[in-house]
Amino acid sequence: MGFSTDAIHAGQQPDEATNAVITPIYMTSTYAQPEYGTSKGYKYGRTANLTRFSLERNIATLEKARYGLAFSSGVAAVHSICTLLKNGDHVIVGDNVYGGTYRLFQFVMKDFGLDFTWVDTSDVANIKSAIKENTKLIYVETPTNPLLTLTDLKAVSSLAKENDLITVCDNTFMSPYFQNPLIHGIDITLHSTTKYLNGHSDVIGGIVVTNNEKIFERLKYIQNALGAVPSPFDCWLTLRSTKTLAVRMDRHNTNAMAIANALKSNPAINRVIYPGLPDHPHHELAKKQMNGFGGMVSIELPSFEDAKRLMNHVKVFTLAESLGGVESLLCHPASMTHASVPKEVKDKIGLTDGIVRLSVGIEDVEDLISDLTYAIK
Repeated sequence: MGFSTDAIHAGQQPDEATNAVITPIYMTSTYAQPEYGTSKGYKYGRTANLTRFSLERNIATLEKARYGLAFSSGVAAVHSICTLLKNGDHVIVGDNVYGGTYRLFQFVMKDFGLDFTWVDTSDVANIKSAIKENTKLIYVETPTNPLLTLTDLKAVSSLAKENDLITVCDNTFMSPYFQNPLIHGIDITLHSTTKYLNGHSDVIGGIVVTNNEKIFERLKYIQNALGAVPSPFDCWLTLRSTKTLAVRMDRHNTNAMAIANALKSNPAINRVIYPGLPDHPHHELAKKQMNGFGGMVSIELPSFEDAKRLMNHVKVFTLAESLGGVESLLCHPASMTHASVPKEVKDKIGLTDGIVRLSVGIEDVEDLISDLTYAIK
């Protein structure tokens, strides 16, 4: 089926009890067992819930995956992946990942004996040179948050297979509509479903998808053992939202491209960072492994004071953390989403105090451009 058809129908059938077209919200913590030793496959709400199963099957289909597992947040999904490792294992990570991922790895999981090496994964040679005898996993974001650098997924997958390593890609910025890492050989794709998949800024959630049965079975066990599962209502809200993912992403992409083009010649801006612009260093790779360029644009102003004035004077954009909603948001990554990243690391990767990240919504683009132009002026 086509993407939009799958988005609306995959993983969902009319309810058996009533033939309701929309998957019901099964708000139950436990299930009646007809007699000892028998059940309908459902015993306890943390372990199994039909609303959650429907969401997992739906997003797995959109990601070209056999299996999907939903979690209570994107960070919970990342944490579940860490449980595939053990004390003494080594992980290679992109040096510009989401600040919450950096915080989890550097300030939590290191205390449990995991070792991390942070490299610029846009150059696969950096990954190759970082491989050790105890390396088990490569973790990338592409595009990265917030500098929007890209990683060649096929190249990473090939290198990993040569060295028997697990590969993970955070695909939050692109959504399944614009990028499917698994078809490029990646083992695990994850999302913060809080962002584009839900798209309405009213749910916190995460999901992991894979085609590897062994990985799925382990993560399924961990999902139940750790218990970081989303509520049935949150699953229902997200399942409602995936139905409009295609039309929303098209609008996000169109608006972001228009804004990037409108701002790139503004003399008050040092640079506009957007994979859809021909001067982006990874523009050709973006056209090769993505079906669009997404709704995230980063702009760099000369100073923090300039960035602050911009953020304080917008009227349509909202100053807030998060991204991927239908409304346009902007934030200051260095002090907000990446506040936990040490200054020396931010300096190394080029995350300056003048950078403002735009999550371009689906409003009328003329209003968005006028809002930014006025605020910059």
